[in-house]
Formats: sequence, structure tokens, C-alpha cells
Amino acid sequence: MRGAFFFSKLNIMEPKTNPKKENIILNLLCNIVIPVLIMTKLNGTEGQFSLGPKYSLCVALLFPLIYGICDFFRAKKVNFISVLGFISVLLTGTFGLLELNPLLLAIKEASIPLIISIFIFVSIKMDRNLVSSLLFNEEIIDLSRVYSVLDERNKREEFNEMFKKSSYWVVVSFLLSSVLNFTLARIILQSEPGTEAYTAEIGKLTGLSFPVIAVPCTIILVIVMFHIFNQITKMTDIPLEELLKTK
Repeated sequence: MRGAFFFSKLNIMEPKTNPKKENIILNLLCNIVIPVLIMTKLNGTEGQFSLGPKYSLCVALLFPLIYGICDFFRAKKVNFISVLGFISVLLTGTFGLLELNPLLLAIKEASIPLIISIFIFVSIKMDRNLVSSLLFNEEIIDLSRVYSVLDERNKREEFNEMFKKSSYWVVVSFLLSSVLNFTLARIILQSEPGTEAYTAEIGKLTGLSFPVIAVPCTIILVIVMFHIFNQITKMTDIPLEELLKTK
């Protein structure tokens, strides 16, 4: 459910035109806030607005699903992580409706970041480093100027090696996310599937996953990004503010 928000900038296909910037507040509302409120407050069987455990789960999952579809048509691009997030939402709903063992949901929660980490690791080994799309692309920094100076100083190979080593920390961040996802799910999901308590626990899992999982992993990515930028300024002697694109 969090896939559409968490690390949503790793693109497999770049758009031909620049789409409007994503509304982060709307993203948070559709992917976290509204689903959590529905699963925790409207999952009962009594009351005027009670939906019951199954219907509340279905309605809650509609928000990230619809948001993901709308975001695809807005951006007009294939986003690998968003696709995995979309699949994750479908699996969460399927597991909940079929009342499958909570262990399977925990495994599913861990599998998405694990798949991403494997995908990135393989791309690094094959010299098709996908981290460049996430942290180091033309939308963020003036790559042509960076590479021009690196070539003039014969430091392109040194830079590539530094970038490769730094990229492994991105893999580590997703592996950490996988472990935290599984652990959090096993701690929270304790009730019988199909019950009001179980649906509320899925909502709680969704709400807690952002501060518990996304924040630590994002911190790692930010540290990696600043390390890469710091190395660029050292290798090129160009101030970072002159390299970053402000528009």
C-alpha cells in the first residue's frame, strides 16, 4: 500500500514531456491517511457509517489503487516501484478477503522491498545502475557539465567506482526495509483474519510503516545522495549550487 509513496522516483521509462509535480499531501492522504482511518474507524458492524471488516478493507484499498492509476496517466511513464506498490495493494486486499494466514501477509510485506533490492543489485553488477535514476539524473543535476569536467581531469573511472560503491548502500536500505516490514507485520498482525480486529491491525500496520520503515530508509538514501554530491564537488571543484538544477 505504501509503494506509491515510498521511493516513487525510480523510473524505468522517462517521460518525453515534463509532467506536473506530484502533490505530496494528496499522495499521503490517498496512500496512508484515508486508508488507515477507514480500516481503523469504519471496520465495525454497528453504527451508521460502519462498513464491516471486509468492506472497509476493500474501500480503503480503493484509494491507493485509484491514486496509482491516476498517477500513471498523469506522469505517462512506467515506474517500477509504483508497479510493485500497485501489486502489493492488490495482494493485501486479496489476502485480507481470502482470510489467509497473517504470515503470508508478512512475507508479502517483506517481498516488495526485497525484490527492489535484488533488482538494483543486479543492475549494479551488470553496469546498468538504476540508482542513477533515483539519485543522480538530469532532473536533479547538470550531468553534462559534471561528466565534461570529469573527463578533462581523467576522473570518470574514479567517479564511476565511487558511485558504484555508494549504490550498494541503496540496496542495503531496501534490505533494511524488507526486514522491518516483516518484523512489524509479525508484531502487529495477531488477530484472526476476517475479523474487525484484523482489519484494524492492517490499518495500524499501514500507519506505522511510514515512520518506522520509510523514514530510516529515506535517511540512508539522503546520506548516500549527499556523499555522492560531496564527492562530485571534490572531483570537479565546482560548487554544488552551480550544479543543481533549480527548475
